[in-house]
Amino acid sequence: MKVCIASVETFPVLYPVAGRFKFFENAAGRAVGRPSVLVKITADDGTVGWGESVPTNRWSYETMESVLTTIRHYLAPELMGRAPFDTEALHAAMNRTIAPSFSTGQPICKTGIDLALFDLTGKLLKQSAAQRWGRRDRDSVALSWTLNPRALDEVEGLVAQAHARGWRHFNIKIAPDPKFDLELLRLVKRLAPDAELWADANGGYTEADALAVAPKLADLGIAFFEQPVTANRLGSFAKLKQQGALPIIMDEGVVSVVELEEFHRLKLLDGVAVKVARCGGLTEARRQVKFLEDNGLLFLGSGLTDPDVSLSASLALFAAHGLRHAAALNGPQFLTASVLKHPFAPVDGRLPSPAGHGLDIEVDEAKLASLRWPV
Repeated sequence: MKVCIASVETFPVLYPVAGRFKFFENAAGRAVGRPSVLVKITADDGTVGWGESVPTNRWSYETMESVLTTIRHYLAPELMGRAPFDTEALHAAMNRTIAPSFSTGQPICKTGIDLALFDLTGKLLKQSAAQRWGRRDRDSVALSWTLNPRALDEVEGLVAQAHARGWRHFNIKIAPDPKFDLELLRLVKRLAPDAELWADANGGYTEADALAVAPKLADLGIAFFEQPVTANRLGSFAKLKQQGALPIIMDEGVVSVVELEEFHRLKLLDGVAVKVARCGGLTEARRQVKFLEDNGLLFLGSGLTDPDVSLSASLALFAAHGLRHAAALNGPQFLTASVLKHPFAPVDGRLPSPAGHGLDIEVDEAKLASLRWPV
């Protein structure tokens, strides 16, 4: 199919946030919204593909401003005139232009481009993600509700809110205070005894605290221990894996399949919380999922409070590859606006997998304009 990329446009937006999530509040504890950059790639035949980069400066070094300038001044010029189907060459060009550090350079930024290309080429092929991949293991994805209370007296109301909206499983933000965390998890277990509970420290524990806490989490029935220490504490991961109290899940430390292969060889992990938004897009995320499947490692689904387009990509991947656990995709929990003509609407704590061409999304440019952030 002989088409080429004619234009690459970026649209900075700010989604309003409901409820408290620690990554989207300022130093005073006030919600500041969820920044995002929509990416629109148009082919020379007029076909349009949409992608989304979701920087979170309290989670990574990438910001709204860095995403915008990198795409506008570095990546877009590399893409112009190229064939959108030449995925490997396009990624190689992006990776030459924005070099790696420990792993892929600016992966959150590059995700927006990757998703827009996937959406564009899917529309040109008139195929859904499942059709392109030859997999449709599931038709929907169960969602996990994120809990990150400041105080224990908030927990009962938050769990009740989740149950009222149809959610049954929970991922709980913990660290750095083991005493508070254990009290929190005991309370959640009492309020939701049949839920799958997933503890995520976001790298917040010391090695000593993580080793001390892990067996106690296991005794409480916690299913997974995610990112117990910071990503560069590889020796600590080795000790936690050897301890064997709980499955050790990596998140922040795995951006490409290269380090995933190395960390598995070094026996540092039991699985990965796969984030399409974190690793450069669907192209790389599928490599990681295949490695996890081939090596008998745990495949968990997660995100970066993905709105709209980014959420659609995650749903497509997780459903096609038969995700067995509730996904920590909390965009529908926290975000109160959408740029889509047909926004996602969870039913009984689940979202359907995209069935239309590309990412199966239709952007409403009037809604997009109302959320534009003047950067």
